[in-house]
Amino acid sequence: MGIKNFFMRQMLKRKLKGMPESQQEMIMAAVEKNPEFFKKIGDEVKRLTKQGQSEMSATMMVMRKYQGELRKIMQE
Repeated sequence: MGIKNFFMRQMLKRKLKGMPESQQEMIMAAVEKNPEFFKKIGDEVKRLTKQGQSEMSATMMVMRKYQGELRKIMQE
């Protein structure tokens, strides 16, 4: 595991705190397999928050937009 992956995992652990360990691992594995996809999601959330939306609202909108792709990734 490279240093980039190490820092990404640490950041994800902070964001996913309170979630069951098995779900955390499943999400971290999905992000590691598809980093470009999750970067695209993060960039869209950031853009919407800069436009004045709350982070939660922006995240929900983007997740709904990519719901099909997310479901496919999580089932891999």
